Amino acid sequence: MKRAFVFALFTAILAGGICSAQTSNASAPAFTAHPSPYNFPGVQYPRIEADSRVTFHFNAPNAQKVQVSIVNVPFDMVKGDDGVWTYTSEPQAPGYHNYWMLVDGAIVLDPGTNAFIGYGHMCNGFEVPDPGVDFYDLKDVPHGNVLIKNYFSKTSNSWRHIFVYTPPGYEANTSARYPVLYLQHGGGEDERVWIEMGRTNLILDNLIAQGKSKPMIVVMETSAVGSVTSLGPGAGAGAGARAGRAPAPGAGPGAGGGPAAGARGGAAAGRFSEMGKVYGQLMINDLIPWIDRNFRTLADKDHRAMAGLSMGGMMTSTVTLANLDKFANIGLFSGGSIAPDNPAVAPDPDAFKKKVKVLFVSCGSLERPAAAQANHDALEKIGIKSTFYVSPGTAHEWQTWRRSLHEFAPLLFR
Repeated sequence: MKRAFVFALFTAILAGGICSAQTSNASAPAFTAHPSPYNFPGVQYPRIEADSRVTFHFNAPNAQKVQVSIVNVPFDMVKGDDGVWTYTSEPQAPGYHNYWMLVDGAIVLDPGTNAFIGYGHMCNGFEVPDPGVDFYDLKDVPHGNVLIKNYFSKTSNSWRHIFVYTPPGYEANTSARYPVLYLQHGGGEDERVWIEMGRTNLILDNLIAQGKSKPMIVVMETSAVGSVTSLGPGAGAGAGARAGRAPAPGAGPGAGGGPAAGARGGAAAGRFSEMGKVYGQLMINDLIPWIDRNFRTLADKDHRAMAGLSMGGMMTSTVTLANLDKFANIGLFSGGSIAPDNPAVAPDPDAFKKKVKVLFVSCGSLERPAAAQANHDALEKIGIKSTFYVSPGTAHEWQTWRRSLHEFAPLLFR
């Protein structure tokens, strides 16, 4: 619970320090310069400049070379006479971004700001305001709770660590039962990211308060099972297509997701498929029964959904297509696909339509929207309806996935 409390504190700082706006414009700033909301109290750097550039300081008087790696792209810093290295970036896209320091070639965390998991290791993070956008901000509305739980899985013969969001009113209205969304992370990440970077709890709190979304329980767990784990940092070589950007956290192949190239993409897809099969067994045999025993759920397929970003989208498509008697709602964010020639769909699309109530596919406009659109159109031709969403101006990144969840959740459990 300590981690959840700390997150709530710096989310509150973030909500209080950000003005709203849609795009950054250096000639007409939508916000004033301010320390990154993830900094410790009193720490001024990283600083988000009024034109969306970010200034970094790092104290390393004995280092020979220091770089700051922003979304896995290193930039040289300049050493001052006081031993402090500095760098000011180009304008950064709105939303959350990972960074870390490279000190004489070694990955080093910036000690004055919070750390988050990404790329298979701990990173620092900064947040650039998205002017005019507040759907993931902390607001004066009823709030749900984020619980951190452990359960034992016989499938993996190990204890499993999960985050569970319960909606506002869950504790007070003890006779109510709720549908469940199982939400998956991307490659090189784990169960905490949909809260820490994705702000799932705040997105759902705000949607529920507006009457746009049904109250629901959200379960977040890693898909790593025993020796079958994710591909690690930048898995699948999926990249945000923004100029100068390298593989983003959670990157992986899939229709509309981070594009995988050649044999590496095929190998990654094969490993993701194998992971999905093993994790699907764990979900069906252990996780879902445990959630249904320990929370007040509506324990049927129509009130159960699964979604994921990038690699998590591939986990979602693998698990749900193999278990359409368990899931009637499917969300694929920048990864995974429901193809017309898949054995779970063909040769009887009418049966698929009867089982699946919501099929949602999304990606950023700087990813591969044409590939996802083509897949969507192919499904439409055989009578399978789906919702296809393209996040404007975003790549393989958290702003795409926050927006995807914001679009997906209101479709569920109607």
